[in-house]
Amino acid sequence: MTALPFSVPDADLTRLNTFGLPAHAGRLVRVTTAEQLRALAAETCWAATPRLVLGGGSNLIFTGDFAGTVLKVEIGGRRLVGEDEEGWIVEAGAGENWHDFVRWTLAQGWPGLENLSLIPGTVGAAPIQNIGAYGLEMAERFESLDAMELATGAARVFTAADCAFGYRDSVFKRNPGRWLVTAVRFRLPKRWAPVTRYADVARELEAQGIAQPTALQVSDAVIAIRRRKLPDPAVIGNAGSFFKNPVVDVATHARLAAAHPGMPAYPQADGSVKLAAGWLIEQAGWKGRDLGPVGCFERQALVLVNRGGATGADVRRIAAAIQAEVLARFGVGIEPEPVFV
Repeated sequence: MTALPFSVPDADLTRLNTFGLPAHAGRLVRVTTAEQLRALAAETCWAATPRLVLGGGSNLIFTGDFAGTVLKVEIGGRRLVGEDEEGWIVEAGAGENWHDFVRWTLAQGWPGLENLSLIPGTVGAAPIQNIGAYGLEMAERFESLDAMELATGAARVFTAADCAFGYRDSVFKRNPGRWLVTAVRFRLPKRWAPVTRYADVARELEAQGIAQPTALQVSDAVIAIRRRKLPDPAVIGNAGSFFKNPVVDVATHARLAAAHPGMPAYPQADGSVKLAAGWLIEQAGWKGRDLGPVGCFERQALVLVNRGGATGADVRRIAAAIQAEVLARFGVGIEPEPVFV
C-alpha cells in the first residue's frame, strides 16, 4: 500500500508564494509521486475537503487563509520518451523547475523551448497558464500531459485539443481545483528555426553580433532581457507579469492608433489586434508608482511588486486602480494573469 505523503497542519504559505503574501493552509501536503495522490484520494474525508494545487507559487495571489488542503506538487523526473523524423518527445514531472527543465533540454541538443527561458514556476503549471514569452507560447511545443481528477483519483491523458489552450488560458484554468497535472510531454522540433521576430530578442542578438543564433544563444538573450526588465522574486516579491495583454477588434485598434501613433500593436491570425498592457499602464502614469505597500515596478510597468508587508487586499487595491485608469484613458479593459485565492 502506498504511504501517504508528508503532511503539515496549519502551514505557513508565505514562503511558498513568490509575492510573499501572508496566508496559512489547514493542511499542506507535499506530493512527490502520482501514487501518493491516489492514496490521498482514497481517504474517507477527501471528498469533503477543499483543495488547492500549488506549484512554484509564482502565479497565485493569496487574499487570506485557505482552510482546506494545499497540495504542493513536487513530482520530479526528466526523460526522452519518444523520437521520430520530426522531433523529440520529452517528458518532465510536474514539480520540475520550468527554467531548469528548459536549459536541460538545450543541453541535450533538443531546441524549441528557448524563448520561454527564465519564466518562474514549475513544469506542471506551464500548461495551466499556457505560458508564453518573446514570440512563443507553450502550446506550440505541447504534446500531451497526465493529470489526476482530484475528486475521484481517476488518471487521464490530455491532448492539446483536450487542453483547449487559449491566450494564458486552458481547460484547467477554467476548472480550478478539478485536475492536478502530474507530468507533461513536449514535442521539440528537429527542423528547428530560431524565433526572433520579437523586437527585444532581435535587438539583443544584434547587440551581441549574432546573425544566425543557436537555440542556446536565443535562450541566453531571453535571460539577459528578463534579468534587465524583471525583478527577482528572491529579492523583491512579485508574481511576474501581472496583467494579460488585451486583445481588441480592428475598429478599436484603429481608434487607438489614431489617437496614440506610437502605441505598440500585434496583429493576430484571427484579425484581432493584441495591445501591450505594459505600455498602456505606463502611459496611464503607473510605472514606478506605489499604492500602499504594493508598487508598479520601475523597469517594467507590467509587474507589481511587494515593497514590504503587503497583503492580498493591497494587491487587489492597486490592481483595481490600475485597471480603472487604463479603462478611463483608453477604453480598454486589462485582466490580471495570476489566480486570486
